[in-house]
Amino acid sequence: MKSKMHERKKSSYKLVSKKSLIYLLISFISLTTFAQNETKRIANFNLESRIGIQGYDPVAYFKQGKAVKGKKDLTAAYEGVTYTFSMPVNKAIFLKNPSGYEPQFGGWCAYAMGDSGTKVEINPQTFKIVDGKLYLFYNAYFNNTLKSWNKDEANLKSKAESNWKKTIK
Repeated sequence: MKSKMHERKKSSYKLVSKKSLIYLLISFISLTTFAQNETKRIANFNLESRIGIQGYDPVAYFKQGKAVKGKKDLTAAYEGVTYTFSMPVNKAIFLKNPSGYEPQFGGWCAYAMGDSGTKVEINPQTFKIVDGKLYLFYNAYFNNTLKSWNKDEANLKSKAESNWKKTIK
């Protein structure tokens, strides 16, 4: 009788050990994949000290219809990118759906991404929301790329999406 119970305990330990090992392995792979994704995002996004949109509030573009500088003490991080917010309610809104408020193409100029597939700096105050997505544009030295974007938006948007996929591979 003792030996049968002893054998059952041994086999249950083996089962637990196998389950634990599998769980640990899956956890490790998930964490590694997440870390690689975060590193890739940081490398490809338009950031200043890991801050997105040059410190502007991503939610304000949608809720207030304008670019509003965020406060340094009101931040939230999403997959390695930190965003600043002008008010606590915007931070709360962002945390419910971070990917819905991030700028397209890693915060680089949408026109340049569509025209040539290049990463070009932006002016955070030059933006457009299309189909619930935030697009940012270069605007300096008498060159407002939003005007060029508007002339061929559908074509440039399609090209930009394709170019961005190649960029982040």
